[in-house]
Amino acid sequence: MTNMIRKAERKQGRLRINISAPSGGGKTYSSLLLAKGMVGEWEKICVIDTEAGSAELYSHLGAYNVIPLEAPYTPERYIEAIAEAEQAGMEAIIIDSATHEWDGAGGCLEIVESLGGRYQDWGKVTPRHRKLIDKMLSSSAHIITCTRRKQDYDMERSSEGKITVKKLGLKEVQREGWEYEFTIAFDLDIKHLTRASKDRTGQFADKPEFIIDESTGKAIVDWSNSGAEDPREELIKEIRNQLATLGKEEEWLLKQTLKPLRAFQAEGLHGILNQLAGLIEKSKPMPEADTTSPIPVVEPDVYGITKKEEGGAV
Repeated sequence: MTNMIRKAERKQGRLRINISAPSGGGKTYSSLLLAKGMVGEWEKICVIDTEAGSAELYSHLGAYNVIPLEAPYTPERYIEAIAEAEQAGMEAIIIDSATHEWDGAGGCLEIVESLGGRYQDWGKVTPRHRKLIDKMLSSSAHIITCTRRKQDYDMERSSEGKITVKKLGLKEVQREGWEYEFTIAFDLDIKHLTRASKDRTGQFADKPEFIIDESTGKAIVDWSNSGAEDPREELIKEIRNQLATLGKEEEWLLKQTLKPLRAFQAEGLHGILNQLAGLIEKSKPMPEADTTSPIPVVEPDVYGITKKEEGGAV
C-alpha cells in the first residue's frame, strides 16, 4: 500500500456559491454582479433561467448568456443545461432557480409523488438529485445557484388541546443539507442586505451585513487563486478533450467510474487517461492493405472503462 499521508494545502479551484432569498430579495441581480466580479467579462457568464425570463430583465448590465429552462424541472434537464453552458466555454454558470429542481413542476417532490409517494420511492429519486450535485461539483465553471426562501410554520398543541400555528422563520426551498456542498452560502433579505450563513473563505462570516456587488466576486476569486495550483486541473482538461474525441459526454464517464472527476487524485486521473487513450486507439480504422500493424497496447483496465465500452456490465 502506498503512503497516502501528505501536508494539507489549499488549492485553486472552481467555486460553488448559493444565494438564498425571499421573493424580491434580489437573487438574480446579485448573482449576476457576483459572477461578473469573478470572471471579469459578461460574455463568459450563462444563466440557466427557470424564472420565466426574469434573468433577461437585467440585460442592460452586459452581454451575458441565458438558457431558458421550462418544466419539467427534472435533475437531468438541469444537468443537460450545465453541460451545454460548459461546452459553450462559459466560466460562470448561474442556476436561477435551483428551487424548481426540488419543488417545481416535474421536480423531485413531484417525481416521488408520481411514483406513489412512499418512503422507498426516494431510493429512485435521490440518486437522480445526487447526480445534479455531482455535476455542479465537477463542473469546469464556477457555479452560482439561487434558491427561494419562504416562511416555515409548525403546529403546536397546548396542554388544553388547543392547536396554534407558530412561525419558525424563513426556510430554504431545496433538499435539506443543500448548503453543505457550497464554498459560500449567502442569505439575502428583502432589503437586499447579505450575510453569509456559511463561509469557507473566512471573508464574510461574522461580518456586518452588506450588499453584493462586483467587488464581492473579485474578492472571492482572488482568495481562490491565492491557493496552490491543482495539478489535477490539466489532467481533467485532457480527459475532457479525449472524451470529445470519442464523441462521449462526461456523464458517460461518470457511469463508468461512479464518481466525478474531481473526486479522483492525480494517480487515478492518469489511469483514466490511459484507458481513454486505449479506446481512442481501438476506434481508429485499420488500413486495409496493412495486416502487419501491431495490436495497440492498452493499460490494465483499472476502472473497467474499456470493458464497459465493449458491452460489459456497468
